[in-house]
Amino acid sequence: MTDTPLVPRYGDGALADVLPSVLAALGVPGGRNPLGLAPLRAACVLLVDGLGWRLLREHAAHAPFLAELAEGREPITAGFPATTATSVTAIGTGSPTGAHGIVGYTFRTPDGDLLDVLGWTTHGQGKKVDLREKFVPENAQPAPTALERAAADGVRVRLAVPHQFQGSGLTRAALRGGETSGVFALGDLAVAAAAALDADGRRLCYAYHGDLDLLGHVYGPGSLAWRLQLEHIDRLAATIAEALPADAALVVVADHGMVTVPEENRVDVDTEPALTEGVRLVGGEVRVRHVYAEPGATADVHAAWRDVLGDRAWVLTRDEAVDAGWFGPEVADHARQRIGDLVVACRGRTGIVRSAVEPILTRMLGQHGSLTADEQLVPLLVHRS
Repeated sequence: MTDTPLVPRYGDGALADVLPSVLAALGVPGGRNPLGLAPLRAACVLLVDGLGWRLLREHAAHAPFLAELAEGREPITAGFPATTATSVTAIGTGSPTGAHGIVGYTFRTPDGDLLDVLGWTTHGQGKKVDLREKFVPENAQPAPTALERAAADGVRVRLAVPHQFQGSGLTRAALRGGETSGVFALGDLAVAAAAALDADGRRLCYAYHGDLDLLGHVYGPGSLAWRLQLEHIDRLAATIAEALPADAALVVVADHGMVTVPEENRVDVDTEPALTEGVRLVGGEVRVRHVYAEPGATADVHAAWRDVLGDRAWVLTRDEAVDAGWFGPEVADHARQRIGDLVVACRGRTGIVRSAVEPILTRMLGQHGSLTADEQLVPLLVHRS
């Protein structure tokens, strides 16, 4: 078991560096190009949810097109936590977690709600409450997105995302600035991505596919169902590449990797009294937890969680995690307020579940979010026309 966390390489090798590099390659002024992308007229950034670097390399036979692109390349890091909500915002804004403030799958808002970022609703058992009016996405992440910056410079920006994400809180916070094409499956995703680039002038398309992540959660990463889905994604990427117009590129990335968390490795907050004493809220997800303590109880909660988890997790206070650079080189006030009093990142194949509050998440076999290489390392693959 590794003794040190893999801290994301913010600034020269993280998801937050992808769109700034693409914008620089498209000629948008004022940006940086840390990934060294050559000049382009058009680009499609395809995000494959859950396609970790190590998983791709291990199952290269099921993805010959992507595997060929990976030859001779090095992975980048996702960011922390290594989860969809945080990573999509890092891509869309071109900023690390501490700047954009979407600090996890779930976190506490200033009003004390536990926000489920993917649904932009309250989190937990019972009826979900839509928080888009109470916790306005454009205020939750107020900085201009990379897509807005591109559009302001005259780049035609399109999104090809599942139809249910149109107008979602996360889309408004992280990906505003482009025209949206709602898609239903692999076929129309390929059509929408190709159409977004098929015209004169500078063009940028952000495309997203999420089913590999879903199958990894349900059946486990590397399972037969997961591998067959990977084969379809490989064909998707090849199809988009074949349709690229002149002087264009397909850039394939992922938001995180994934590990298998067997039942015997799950620590259940809801059945372990020591983990709830002095605790107001538990956010995050199975591999990374934000623990919000009652006033004055942080030290006792810290000691209890360290005692229960031992070497199965890194258990840091908010200040320790910030000082360690987990959330980026700088952490804005609005982001700091959302981070738990404790930040707990699992090691090995450990998971911290909530069987009563999160029964579905608890049963999932595949999980992600922490600072291991399996979760942090993701591909950055470039195919040019």
